[in-house]
Amino acid sequence: MTLLKFVLEQGSEREDRTGTGTLATFGNRLEFDLSKGLPIVTTKKIHLHSVIHELLWFLSGDSNVKTLQQKGVTIWDEWADSNGDLGPVYGKQWRKWETTNNRDEKIEIDQIKNLIETLRTDPYSRRHIVSTWNVGDLNKMALAPCHILFQFYAQNNYLSCQIYQRSADIFLGLPFNIASYALLTHMVAHQTKMTPSKLIWVGGDCHLYKNHIEQARLQLNRKPYKLPTLSFRRNVKDIFSYVFNDFDITNYKHHELIRAPIAI
Repeated sequence: MTLLKFVLEQGSEREDRTGTGTLATFGNRLEFDLSKGLPIVTTKKIHLHSVIHELLWFLSGDSNVKTLQQKGVTIWDEWADSNGDLGPVYGKQWRKWETTNNRDEKIEIDQIKNLIETLRTDPYSRRHIVSTWNVGDLNKMALAPCHILFQFYAQNNYLSCQIYQRSADIFLGLPFNIASYALLTHMVAHQTKMTPSKLIWVGGDCHLYKNHIEQARLQLNRKPYKLPTLSFRRNVKDIFSYVFNDFDITNYKHHELIRAPIAI
């Protein structure tokens, strides 16, 4: 809410790729204490069904929207081709980053699998990083990744995550992104037997689309509720085996949904 107010009041007018126009600032930081609850916006309804299914879709390595559509999730439809393909977007880069080995043979790197393994075996490493900004694949993607890198940090069995987002749609996209990475941090902590600590978000171009201004003002006039909490309903064998019903999000009290158009 503080960032939304800041961008609305202090943002500079800028043209953008979509032609919609924005108010924007550059270089912002948010920090959430996960021990105080799950950082999900309460001043409007966030569609948690879509947040969870999208995250599970990323973790599966999939990049075709048909899988999401089967779950009733349509958030990626505008960018998909006639076959539902998006190109090598998030899931592909997380799970199947293509490169060659020292014998010049084509291989795929599973960044998520490597992340979990190194957190378990070398928790104080400074290399717990996953990137989606694969320069060689950008021209094959339907949409270049917005949240492009995240890093985990373990200390005394507490686990924190920091995200860098090059481009942030403050009204529609950012609340969704923060909820997703909070869930991911809980999942990684669950798998590594650590306690979730902090979620830190760093944004590059933080913008409010001009056709979201009235919606933002409405949201800023609402009083937030207490944050919900998250627990898992079972001990899941690995990071890739979670299903929707494993997430037990309780006491998510929120104001009514505020609709706004997506800038494409």
